[in-house]
Amino acid sequence: MSVEARRAMIVHAVLPLLMEHGANVTTSQIARAAGIGEGTIFRAFKDKDELFDACTAEALRPDHVLDAIAEIPVDQPLEDRLVEAAEALGAHLERMGALMGALHASGRHKHRDPEQRLKDQRGTWKGGRRESMAAMRGAIEELFVPDKDRLRLPPEQLASLFLTLLFGGRRLAPDVEAPTTRQVVDVFLHGAVEVP
Repeated sequence: MSVEARRAMIVHAVLPLLMEHGANVTTSQIARAAGIGEGTIFRAFKDKDELFDACTAEALRPDHVLDAIAEIPVDQPLEDRLVEAAEALGAHLERMGALMGALHASGRHKHRDPEQRLKDQRGTWKGGRRESMAAMRGAIEELFVPDKDRLRLPPEQLASLFLTLLFGGRRLAPDVEAPTTRQVVDVFLHGAVEVP
């Protein structure tokens, strides 16, 4: 197994542990989860910090959500396409939040610039947050294209608006019950006013 393949295998085994234990995960737990000896961890990573940075970079990669959106059948109704996309995006953000929250709660406070940390990682997704968001917006845009003749705005504008509506106000009103994904999509497509 190549060094890069071993690193990737360890990262994928460690991500769930980090979400559960944060930075308090032990090398013994890591080795058990990855099915390797503890020494192998440090042949692939110089220390736990480098491993945690690689896990963070993996969690931030948009590849999984882009693949999920690309698999949405474009022959189904637009509403169903958008619900599936919103659920995939929500799962991606939840995964990132769970990892960052667990690491922060367990006392791992890195003061390095996270964008620089991502650039330092070998084999990570090319691009930073801006490129990641642009790729996700582009994937959502593709879901609108089959219906472009009946849309009031171009697909690229609708994709931006949809993402803003979907994620812009999630934490603004914690005392109000959040709408379901289907409700957000319904209001987005049909408006807030019921037609008699």
